[in-house]
Amino acid sequence: MNKYISQRVAQTPPSGIRKFFDIVATMKDVISLGIGEPDFVTPDPVLRAGVASLEAGQTGYTSNSGTIELRRALSQHLHRLYGVQYDPDLEILITVGVSEALYLAMTAVLDPGDEVIIPEPCFVAYAPEVTFAGGVPVTVPTYVENQFEVTAEDIAARITGKTKAILLGYPNNPTGAVMSRARMMEIAAVAEEHDLLILSDEIYDQLVYGVAHTCVPALPGMKERTILLGGFSKDYAMTGWRIGYTCANPDLLAAMRKVHQYTIMSAPTTGQAAAVVALEQADSHVAAMRAEYDRRRRLIVDGFNTLGLDCFEPKGAFYAFPSVARSGMSSDEFANRLLEEEEVAVIPGEAFGESGNGFVRAAYAQSYEKIEEALNRIEKFMRRHG
Repeated sequence: MNKYISQRVAQTPPSGIRKFFDIVATMKDVISLGIGEPDFVTPDPVLRAGVASLEAGQTGYTSNSGTIELRRALSQHLHRLYGVQYDPDLEILITVGVSEALYLAMTAVLDPGDEVIIPEPCFVAYAPEVTFAGGVPVTVPTYVENQFEVTAEDIAARITGKTKAILLGYPNNPTGAVMSRARMMEIAAVAEEHDLLILSDEIYDQLVYGVAHTCVPALPGMKERTILLGGFSKDYAMTGWRIGYTCANPDLLAAMRKVHQYTIMSAPTTGQAAAVVALEQADSHVAAMRAEYDRRRRLIVDGFNTLGLDCFEPKGAFYAFPSVARSGMSSDEFANRLLEEEEVAVIPGEAFGESGNGFVRAAYAQSYEKIEEALNRIEKFMRRHG
């Protein structure tokens, strides 16, 4: 049946993350630092809002764009945090997680052969979504020496006559890097000079530690040429609710809404009701989760550095990205052998692009105690191999 499968799909490799999840699911005593999912339960007021929505019989479709209550709350939220103002009727679309928002953006703006510049290491879906939409991903490596922040010069060097957009994901998965405002302003200037769109995935925007998050559309002159992608999964521990959003100028938003109408109809109704309460009542819960992530962040980074797995300090999301060079192994070999010998799961860096070679991703979205035990097991592993 392979003759019936699209070449775009056939030539795209499976996610390097899923392979490890499938193996971990068959093992009993594994400590997984692989999955990028909060270990917290959704905050109680948010849970209760979802239950109340079901009990009130709100089980039908909503507007294609999402409930007006959620769009208004989101507009107010983004204005309060970043000073950027979106019209709830014309510039905000509620989606099935940020993954759908990414799909809509690519499908709505790319014609066959259009190029999208993507700094890497990056979220595993970025390049495949460009390819599935008929575009061409053009990757830009980032380096630990620059704190994994992409530079405007490196982006500019890859712009061609076919370049249509720059896709940014900061705070970054898998590195935990956060872009400085100064560097983001330089990239914004490149986008303006070459008349390019910026697609900015800011799903981890509230999970930053000791630094400020730079919201790209809030930069001077950038709202009109930025498609903002965001959601509730990470900041609010709402992965299973599947609520995301995209914000853009009315013309771009209308194009994405058209794809959404024919593909999805509307995001989950119960999740939308819960998301309103998340925006209005969960700030203290987000702060508490952020503080605990920060405690875990310091534990795991210090632990890796002590064990000889050099790790720069991540300032966002909930990932550490240590080098495995001192083990003498590739990142894939390191991850496989660590899983087999000590039952600790990490993800090889090359799953996130070629510039991830030599590193592994470790998520500190696990309890402090489990991270301590994982570090103890990694110490045994490094005594044998490092």
